[in-house]
Amino acid sequence: MEQIFGKGVSKGVAAGPISFYRRPSGEILRRSVTDTAAELVRFHDACETAKEQLGVLHDKALTEAGEDAAMLFEAHQMMLDDLDFVESIEGLIENDRLNAEAAVSDTGAQFAEMFAAMDDSYMQARAADIRDISTRVIGILTGEGESGIVSDVPCIVEADDLAPSETVQLDKSLILGFITAGGSANSHTAILARTMGIPAIIGAGDALQTEMEGKYAIVDGQTGEMVIEPDDAERERLLKKQAKEKALKELLDQLKGKPNVTKDGRNVMVYCNIGSPADIDAVLQNDGGGIGLFRSEFLYLQGSDYPTEDEQFEAYKTVAERMGGKRVIIRTLDIGADKQADYFHLDKEENPAMGLRAIRICLTRPEVFRTQLRALYRASAYGKIAIMFPMITSVWEVQEIKRICRNIRAELAEEGVPMADKVELHWISGRVEIRAAETISVSENFAGDNAQRLRWRLDGDTLIVQPCASGAQELPEKTLTVTLPQTVLLKVDTVSADCALTGVQTAQLDVDSVSGALRGDAAVTEMLSVDTVSGGASLDLTAAPKKELVFDEAPGTVKLSSTSGSFALGLPAGAAYQLDWSTVSGDCDASGYQAPEGRGAKKIKLTADTVSGGLTIYTK
Repeated sequence: MEQIFGKGVSKGVAAGPISFYRRPSGEILRRSVTDTAAELVRFHDACETAKEQLGVLHDKALTEAGEDAAMLFEAHQMMLDDLDFVESIEGLIENDRLNAEAAVSDTGAQFAEMFAAMDDSYMQARAADIRDISTRVIGILTGEGESGIVSDVPCIVEADDLAPSETVQLDKSLILGFITAGGSANSHTAILARTMGIPAIIGAGDALQTEMEGKYAIVDGQTGEMVIEPDDAERERLLKKQAKEKALKELLDQLKGKPNVTKDGRNVMVYCNIGSPADIDAVLQNDGGGIGLFRSEFLYLQGSDYPTEDEQFEAYKTVAERMGGKRVIIRTLDIGADKQADYFHLDKEENPAMGLRAIRICLTRPEVFRTQLRALYRASAYGKIAIMFPMITSVWEVQEIKRICRNIRAELAEEGVPMADKVELHWISGRVEIRAAETISVSENFAGDNAQRLRWRLDGDTLIVQPCASGAQELPEKTLTVTLPQTVLLKVDTVSADCALTGVQTAQLDVDSVSGALRGDAAVTEMLSVDTVSGGASLDLTAAPKKELVFDEAPGTVKLSSTSGSFALGLPAGAAYQLDWSTVSGDCDASGYQAPEGRGAKKIKLTADTVSGGLTIYTK
């Protein structure tokens, strides 16, 4: 019996004969070329062939390991278009008259060493990707055969290391597990092994010897232990562990169809990620509680032109219907970075991950965004759809998205197109912070010196007002005075900023606040909407205490929403309300409210939704 220890990177126990992974010799003939133009053609042709092979691997990985694994090969294809990588090879061919094989080998080694020398472990792991790509192109140029194992029975694969493409190409029916001399826990190979459910050990070092070929062994991907020709006691111990893991998996299968509720009664959302309607079968088979992420960009990557509204509608509708009322979170397109579509004609960027991508493309190409949103809202009539917007970086983006969504809904409603009454909107990957100016004064014509301290824009009949950054460490006392005709609607968005309204007269007031207070006196004739997070909107109309909403003239509609905080609502005499209220923690107290007598009372439709906080209604 012999024991070998490495680092377990994919748990599970596997037992079977050992088979070593074999590769071509890898010897590269270095020679000087006279026809550099022809050699460049050889190199570029090899790159195109490599891209085609990677496309096949992408489809295989998509089937066996899922979309995240498949995206790796899209990234490899992009690396073959990397200007620094390609131009380095071209330079060695043109300037040093080096043959293409040697040029690719030298450049690949240089780039791999550069990544391997970085401090970040993730970036170090990218060295294996560079070597993988270089080896593929060199193999095409030299015409050497494919790598692989020589075994017609299930086996444990041993190798010095395995490239991601090599891992995917393995016949899974013949692979029980694998152990490598090198590698890293952050390598794509380790990730693929975990995704494919193959027990794996890395970093075994020089302990792996070719004379182990064909010997019986057991690997434990959790502890990083491999036992060669174990004795009866060790064999029994490891096989018992294998049987226990199998039993646990069977127990998990028994949970399918049962509510996702903990023993103490807490609901847990167990959602799945998908990239196309074809993935729904796996979600349903595994009893997914919903779709946590539908990557809609794959609809854009599978064709040579923009998908039409109807094409997207059918995809979203299919998923919504098949999920049977469970939530489906669909992310708007995230083209850019490692996901490129030629017909977008995006410029090459030094850092595409931080460049023009995702919501930034959507807002600069409104026709593309509009088409997708129309399809999403149309599909919302067939299930529970939520829309996620990726890579948010500013409040303005959120405001613009909301405006576009409102316009799309109004447009579809006018056309008589059915939609869900409510579609959730989610923002991810962004952080915003706005601080108010000390004193802001805005007149009807936006005159005055202080107007320069205010970010504002007139969108149709809606005035959107944002305090600008003051640069102060602590927020000073401040006053926001807005005087405008009632034909102009007012929307105020604040993050970490207090604002005061003085003398505002408007038909509709829409307040969206995070960690800020909004107070002052105002006359709102039609609708007031207040949405607060973390005690954000303490709205006091007519100088009442904080967190009070007091009306001289009650609006026809009042919408209150708070994550953390209570509301006090003061209504004028003669106003009657219709309440639709939901709360997780809090009470509604209307003991101070006097119902109007007789007919002709002002009717108020009041909607309140709080997570932690109560609601008090009284007569002013």
